[in-house]
Amino acid sequence: MFRMDKPSPLGKGYVQVYTGNGKGKSTAAFGLAFRAMGQKLRTYIGQFIKGQHCSELEAARMAYPYITIEQYGKNHFVQAGKPSQEDLQLAREGIERAKAAMLSNKYDIVILDEFITAYSLGLVSLKEVLEVTNCKPEGLELVLTGRQAPPELIGLADLVTEMVEVKHYYQKGILAREGIEH
Repeated sequence: MFRMDKPSPLGKGYVQVYTGNGKGKSTAAFGLAFRAMGQKLRTYIGQFIKGQHCSELEAARMAYPYITIEQYGKNHFVQAGKPSQEDLQLAREGIERAKAAMLSNKYDIVILDEFITAYSLGLVSLKEVLEVTNCKPEGLELVLTGRQAPPELIGLADLVTEMVEVKHYYQKGILAREGIEH
């Protein structure tokens, strides 16, 4: 854990973006949290547009106090461009909780899972995405995931990975499987 009176164990923290239409953005971010746990680093994960039980919640509970996870959504799909007032409010609350985690000095890494997707669905504005990114403390690693990262965020990030779908069994009617996709 880093403190104001001591340098961050990471030295300088960077902004990472995992985007694209392929599978694996959240999985890559969770893998980073797991790797960091091996170095006794603490990670906060805030999940936008998610409010249902999923395997990563159980995994994070097992990894506590090294990994803390919170969800900022409801258990339903958000229609692009037509979010409900409740979904907008949950996203605003999520931004505030994410900022508080970033500025708390409790975490070495903050992952905002599906934050970029929240932007593409109209739950958060580009201004809010850039504001959250720009308030990152120097020694904190910030990871943002989701489809359709805006060019402004890509320009601001230090590392950008685009996941490209080549083939997916979902196209054959195979639904999300426990422990693999869900």
